[in-house]
Amino acid sequence: MATLEIDRDAAAKPSKTSSIDLKLEIVVIPVSDVDRAKAFYARLGWRLDADFASGDEWRVIQFTPPGSACSVIFGKNVTSAARGSARGLYLIVSDLDAARQDLRERGIAVSEPFHGAGDEHAGPDEPYLFGSVRVSGVDPKRSSYSSFASFVDPDGNIWLLQEVTTRLPGRIAGEGTNFASTADLAAAVRRAAVAHGEHEKRTGGHDENWADWYADYIVREQAGQPLPT
Repeated sequence: MATLEIDRDAAAKPSKTSSIDLKLEIVVIPVSDVDRAKAFYARLGWRLDADFASGDEWRVIQFTPPGSACSVIFGKNVTSAARGSARGLYLIVSDLDAARQDLRERGIAVSEPFHGAGDEHAGPDEPYLFGSVRVSGVDPKRSSYSSFASFVDPDGNIWLLQEVTTRLPGRIAGEGTNFASTADLAAAVRRAAVAHGEHEKRTGGHDENWADWYADYIVREQAGQPLPT
């Protein structure tokens, strides 16, 4: 039987040539009732991109969450995974409270906010990124990446909302700042406005160059760089 030889030293070295984009654009989730799943994801307000079928043996449906570059696909004979086995589907939001409110208004049952329990990674709770044990309420410091909520689709596939406001360094490519939606951009502008208000309090006067300050704040925040003061 043929084997694949891996040069581990070479694999550890960064490429000296320009890399090829590898864009994650599709996640396949397993469902048992295609029409029921379609109705649920439509109720979320996600964009319906496709509903294709070939007789009674094959059907594929694609939805895209607002502002997302990645879509979800489900259907008939598109995956052999057991229904409800998708357990770690993360939706990144800039405002957890607003995201939960939107889901409730759409009639979707969503959990109360929760955050991690330090280094505790065992317990009866459903596992998620920070372990198993969930502490009620948002993260006390409202740290980026640290506050969550969850909801479940009709088949038991688990979705988590994770609040991210400031990216860690290196998480955003340095070629430029971009936003997936007007809502994301508006949220960034609001955060910059609050920070700029504090800046003007410290300096004791109106900042004529507020637009430049806003722009610098927004770019630095998205790139995970130190924020202006």
